[in-house]
Amino acid sequence: MTFVIGTGRSGSTALSRILNSHPEVLSLNEYLASVGDVAFPEGHVSGSEFWETLFRPTPYFASMIRSGVLMPEFLYTRRPGRYRAETDGIPALSLMVLPHLTDDPDGLLDDIRAAVVDWPERAAAAHHEALFELLGERFGRTAVVERSGYSTGWAPGLLSAFPYAKFVHLFRNGPDCALSMSRHPGYRTITLMREIRERTGVDSFGELTEEQVRSLPPDLAPLLGDTFDAALVYDREFPLRRFGDLWSELVVQGTQFIDGLPAGQRMTLAYEDLLDAPREELARLAAFVGVEPSPQWLDSACAQLDDSRRGSALKQLSAAELQDLRDSCAAGTRALEGKSTKSASRD
Repeated sequence: MTFVIGTGRSGSTALSRILNSHPEVLSLNEYLASVGDVAFPEGHVSGSEFWETLFRPTPYFASMIRSGVLMPEFLYTRRPGRYRAETDGIPALSLMVLPHLTDDPDGLLDDIRAAVVDWPERAAAAHHEALFELLGERFGRTAVVERSGYSTGWAPGLLSAFPYAKFVHLFRNGPDCALSMSRHPGYRTITLMREIRERTGVDSFGELTEEQVRSLPPDLAPLLGDTFDAALVYDREFPLRRFGDLWSELVVQGTQFIDGLPAGQRMTLAYEDLLDAPREELARLAAFVGVEPSPQWLDSACAQLDDSRRGSALKQLSAAELQDLRDSCAAGTRALEGKSTKSASRD
């Protein structure tokens, strides 16, 4: 089992597609982002209780969809099936995970339910392992690779739950990545939610009191409701520095985690290296995951990478804006020194 962690907006979605095209890899696209903390409760849970954590719609994604704030990662909304966000909601597994694996996510969800509800009581990690094994057998895959954007915060808990797992830290040039974040509805929403936590001082939104909610300005408080005006996300003016600070925070977090792992459990992967030497880097990734990098797979994978837009968006910034963005990314940039495989230091 391998987890790809990182900031997101770093070529990670393309990497999931590439991994999914390998005949031996079960690619779990945005699995952690979909099931969330509720799928890792303490103690033992029954099969039916575990199923509920897979089926129950992810609250913040459901609110975004109902409000018309759609991320490109929401695969189910592009080809909707029997579930609707406006009624009972789209099941957590259905939104991004299952459409990545099959053209019939509803049918696969039914099959998963039929198997999972009768599973015995056990730790949540054991249920997840059993689910991965079930899906691996279903699709004839032997290596499991989970990849979620904005996932560095999950890493310590994942290592505790799956101490044998391997981890890949995927990262991208700071200013490029931060600018991409600033234009993505998900990261714009994340930034607003972070502002709410900063203003109220809570670690979890479940801790918010009615008084704290009332104290929020009118461009933030509605975001906590079941629906909100999409203009609050799309039309808001954000300083680019906020996304540079976010990128740095996540990169430092990911680098510290990966550096603390034994050599055999860790790998770093720079998006720019992947674009510059795709065959070499993908072969290295395949070897780490434990599958063969066949020439046919490498040919197909390389064709899915596009470096035509690398750095192009930064040219639209003024010199002052670019310098400010670079300054906000400085801490993360320092943390990544020597991490690129093109440097003398290599995993």
